[in-house]
Amino acid sequence: MKNYEPAMSFDAENAAVYDVVSIRGDEDDATSLLTALAGDGAALELAIGTGRIALPLVVRGVRVEGIDISPDMVAQLRAKPGGAEIPVTFGDFADVAVVGSYRLIYVVYNTLFNLLTQNDQVRCFENVAAHLEDGGSFVVEAFVPSYLHRLRDNQYVDAEAVGVRSVRLDVGRHDPVTQTLDESHVTLSATGITVNPIVCRYAWPAELDLMARIAGLTLQQRWGGWNNEPFTAASPLHVSVYSR
Repeated sequence: MKNYEPAMSFDAENAAVYDVVSIRGDEDDATSLLTALAGDGAALELAIGTGRIALPLVVRGVRVEGIDISPDMVAQLRAKPGGAEIPVTFGDFADVAVVGSYRLIYVVYNTLFNLLTQNDQVRCFENVAAHLEDGGSFVVEAFVPSYLHRLRDNQYVDAEAVGVRSVRLDVGRHDPVTQTLDESHVTLSATGITVNPIVCRYAWPAELDLMARIAGLTLQQRWGGWNNEPFTAASPLHVSVYSR
């Protein structure tokens, strides 16, 4: 996507509606598994955003810190009960620019794919490994890109929401060579048109395993969801746990 910068996807306009469009209903299941993996140790969320996962973890007694690129997203976090107490470092989460080590480091909701090159994704694994305690866990939740080969001419238009006064479309274009997906959420209403772009560079689970191996980590578990569902060829996403 020409002239795209990742910060565009998480500006003030997008941050204001993020909680409306991103709640998935799996927050309790995700925080249950992450709490178990954190134990009595500290946790670090890469791209903490508005605190969809971090805040429920804090309620469960986990000490959480975060990294994020967007002051606008973090402002939404700060406005919520308990959000002002969570330490957040601003910057590119590929660099994991923090001091110390963590029992749990996690990145959810396909966010690892916001790093738009394979090199940046490898760098993320390497930096996670540098801050992960012995016996600690790095958790990645991401979609499985198996459906992309079925796209007609490597593009699509989906109706995400159809209302009386507005329509929200998801428009995408796939490049199988670079493994990138250029996507825009387009809202049409009587008040005008809004376009919210996002680009991701997806990776297959096996490719992530190789990135982990480069960083000195190995796959410990892989599930098809947050409830320890078996990971199969039909799984639309995976929850993978890496450690030394």
